[in-house]
Amino acid sequence: MNYKITDIVCILQAKCDIVHECTVSDLLTDSRSLTFPEKTLFFALVTKRNDAHRYIGDLYRKGVRNFVVSSLPEDRKQMADANFLLVKDTLSALQSLAAAHRKRFKIPVIGVAGSNGKTVVKEWLYQLLHEDYNMVRSPRSYNSQIGVPLSVWEIDENTELAVIEAGISKPGEMDKLEAIIKPTFGILTYLGDAHQEGFSSMQEKCIEKLSLFTHSESVIYDGDDPLIVDSAEKMCMGTREIAWSRKDKDRALYISKIVKGEDSTRIDYDYLRFSSSFTIPFVEDASIEDAIHCLAVMLYLGKTGEEIAARMCKLEPVAMRMEVKEGRNGCLIINDSYNSDINSLDIALDFQNRRSAARGMRRTLILSDILQSGMSPDELYRRVAEIVIHKKIDRFIGIGRELLSYKSLFPMETEFYSTTGEFLASGAAECFSNELILIKGSRNYHFEEISEALELKQHETILEVNLDAIIDNYNYYKQKLKPETKIICMVKAFGYGAGSYELAKTLQDRGCDYLAVAVADEGAELRKAGITMPIMVMNPEMNSFRTLFRYSLEPEVYSFKLLDALIYEAERQGIMRYPIHVKIDSGMHRLGFTLEDMPRLSERLKSQTTVMARSVFSHFAGSDEPRFDAFSRQQIALFKECAVAVQSATPQPVMRHILNTSGITRFTEEQMEAVRLGIGLYGISACGMDTDLRTVSTLKTTILQIKELEEDQTVGYSRRGVLTRRSRIAAIPIGYADGLNRHLGNRKGAVVVNGKRAPIVGNICMDVCMIDVTDIDCKEGDRVEIFGEQLPVTEIAEWLQTIPYEILTSVSSRVKRVYYRE
Repeated sequence: MNYKITDIVCILQAKCDIVHECTVSDLLTDSRSLTFPEKTLFFALVTKRNDAHRYIGDLYRKGVRNFVVSSLPEDRKQMADANFLLVKDTLSALQSLAAAHRKRFKIPVIGVAGSNGKTVVKEWLYQLLHEDYNMVRSPRSYNSQIGVPLSVWEIDENTELAVIEAGISKPGEMDKLEAIIKPTFGILTYLGDAHQEGFSSMQEKCIEKLSLFTHSESVIYDGDDPLIVDSAEKMCMGTREIAWSRKDKDRALYISKIVKGEDSTRIDYDYLRFSSSFTIPFVEDASIEDAIHCLAVMLYLGKTGEEIAARMCKLEPVAMRMEVKEGRNGCLIINDSYNSDINSLDIALDFQNRRSAARGMRRTLILSDILQSGMSPDELYRRVAEIVIHKKIDRFIGIGRELLSYKSLFPMETEFYSTTGEFLASGAAECFSNELILIKGSRNYHFEEISEALELKQHETILEVNLDAIIDNYNYYKQKLKPETKIICMVKAFGYGAGSYELAKTLQDRGCDYLAVAVADEGAELRKAGITMPIMVMNPEMNSFRTLFRYSLEPEVYSFKLLDALIYEAERQGIMRYPIHVKIDSGMHRLGFTLEDMPRLSERLKSQTTVMARSVFSHFAGSDEPRFDAFSRQQIALFKECAVAVQSATPQPVMRHILNTSGITRFTEEQMEAVRLGIGLYGISACGMDTDLRTVSTLKTTILQIKELEEDQTVGYSRRGVLTRRSRIAAIPIGYADGLNRHLGNRKGAVVVNGKRAPIVGNICMDVCMIDVTDIDCKEGDRVEIFGEQLPVTEIAEWLQTIPYEILTSVSSRVKRVYYRE
């Protein structure tokens, strides 16, 4: 949609002297996602930790000429041809513009709220209804105070039906989203514990979510959930309630029977005096509930039982995440198949650009025809070509007959194929080298086959790393801190086993202040991969000074010997004012300067100009345990005294930091200028108090073979696994060379197969171990979780009488890491 800038000024009631009249069509809140500068209106959002006004100059240089701001830039005179729309609050302005945009359209809009299942329901509704309507749906999980306005903005004169997600984390947020979405009817999915910390009770959260439907015609929900039913009654919304039920035959939609098969489920139902049934290719309870929500929508829209049955059986799994995998010949694969539309393409290309800019790799896009866009092919592929050109794609591979017809629009290196099979048969999959390849395809093109063809084949044990969980955990601790407090994130030891580069890139994108690694070589590898943010080296060695200086790595300094050697080498290379981080021994008695060293240290720092103290810090000995609190407070007091001496020797401000992960939670008031976030970033509470952290790393493998063995037979080396009954024993391809501790053998440890614990039988071998699956319904090829959501690392650490750090960092480098975004 195009808007005149004068009309937007009126909608926002902004103060603005229009320099030149123009039209805008793109709303931008993330400066890194710029595509069409001449059509863009940038909202300079201000958050607790970031002020986007600082990106205005850079965006202006890239061609943006329209800005919504809450304060005018000091160098405004140098941007004389730009329009600055001055408002009180830029986020409120974004929401107001989206709300005004929504009012222009008299179309059905489905609002989806809840704790779990929102995205699946949204995507399944698209699968079920896109043949009948030109649809708009929220891209990925654009369900926040920022994401919802951007989603609603995609509605245009061609749209016939929209499905918009709404997510909240605290009271008062849903009213703002309701004003933007204005759903004509809605769905409340499963209500769980997610974001519960923002609410005093589950009922308060339920009522807040239901408030999205205050002015809707109807709302669909599980009528067997007493919390939802009671909350709906308390609200007295005046909205028609379609509460489906498995128990109450008097409900408008009664689910009379659910029959699960091996890989499908039949659902029988009664609706307004007629009975019917359908089958879905899923058996999980959550999928069944999501399908019933979709059933209610289709019935509400007047679909027949025959139409519903024909479409439900074709439902496909929703790709909830964007995976990053290692490819062959030095390539990196971003797999975003199963989902292809113009909006998600833009988002995926942004993700690709940020990684390619850091790694210096060629950017390749493999794209299928885009189906059901609502645009004419001419308009659609002209728009696709514009996006691809603006995103500076080096190599474009189009698959589909429509793309083939529009190949002249793509000026870069190109290849075109009619089908996925034709591409795979051509041998083109063998011709990639040192490329960052984004795979983006509509479902019926089966681009998962391309992903498999390009992926570096390793053995079937993988470590899945959830980058969104890293972000959520980072934000969890960030919200405990003052806005000005800096966060130093620990990515040493290969990112606690998760892989340091992808974590570092993710944290850099989120505005993290510092990274910390163990040795200079770790920091150098991050620099080579394109990480530009400050990096602290916690254990610098005497022979690493050249590496430190070459890659701008900031060393910890803990002794006079190290300090003098560093000063000498810096002087020899003509380096001035190089940042260092002074470590204080406040009671840990591992490394560091003592209180008695302070006079000498102060004089030494004053007597030279080659290095400067960027920070002064210390380590707690027991901040995670209340029994050491008195000693921890002694450490804090001693550290502060030492920090005064360091500051006195340094003219510029020196950051102080003593709080580690548990310290952030237990001694928040002592955060000073910075904190260090370690194990909590990876989803593990150091003190047992941080219960809302998300699991980051999941170690998985597969069942290779299952054998039926008789009682008294033995399993494994040294015949240690003696069977006491007739058993089914499965072999899985993971052993101590992969990081599975041998002490977990002989039933001391277990793994999870299809939701159930399977004891490890016999001695663990180098590459394989055996598990007892006698009481578990499973088959060869089924997934096995070694640790993750179902089997926490903390529990394995208890079995081994060790700490979670050891479990995480023991995962071998030969285990493939797969990174994904939800």
